[in-house]
Amino acid sequence: MLCKRIIPCLDVKDGIVVKGTNFVNLREAGSAVELAERYYEEGADELVFLDITATLERRKTLVELVEKVSKVIRIPFTVGGGISKVKDIEKLLNAGADKVSLNSSIVKNPNLISEASQAFGSQAIVAAIDSRTIGDIHKVYVKGGTEETELETIPWCRKVEELGAGEILLTSMNKDGTKSGYDIDLLKYLSEELAIPIIASGGAGNKEHFLEAFKEANVDACLAASLFHYKELEISELKNYLHQNNINVRL
Repeated sequence: MLCKRIIPCLDVKDGIVVKGTNFVNLREAGSAVELAERYYEEGADELVFLDITATLERRKTLVELVEKVSKVIRIPFTVGGGISKVKDIEKLLNAGADKVSLNSSIVKNPNLISEASQAFGSQAIVAAIDSRTIGDIHKVYVKGGTEETELETIPWCRKVEELGAGEILLTSMNKDGTKSGYDIDLLKYLSEELAIPIIASGGAGNKEHFLEAFKEANVDACLAASLFHYKELEISELKNYLHQNNINVRL
């Protein structure tokens, strides 16, 4: 049985890690390189690094920063933000990333998923989906959560799997930064519906929320940001708790 993964997320703006609530009201959390090294030493299974304003400001992810981060860690490292071409992906993988996270660009050009997975392997392609629940409908948002699309989340998740994405990073915008727990109902549905791994994002506030996501929704990984950035929860403490509750994690 594969180990469940704990993944800190570094949302980066101008080289500094930031964190907000519901995708707004950002505050600084520290240096991307220093935090990456800290999480590696604390036992994170992977890291996700998102240049959150790259698409919004129509610029590319900071390749130099990717190179610096890759030099201080020895765990899988996913990078996203402003990636719109296969050549962009190649640059990031060459800079030290193990995977890339595609979001706004694949809504505009879904074929980028299949082109990228054919070029680099599906294991290197993560479909990042920002989902906001409006009534009983889950809608897909792009451009750092600022723009609603016509897409509904569940059909879009099916589509990215068909096109060759290796896993899905599903962020609940309603839950983001609220520390009220992951969107268990949506995650459970997706993990039962799809064959590729699901990474839960948005809403982690305590150890119990991770346990709930692994046990109730059967996700493959849980991602969190501020909880780890501000040392409200240590990764080692979380993993010990999960292990004690019969979740298979790498200690």
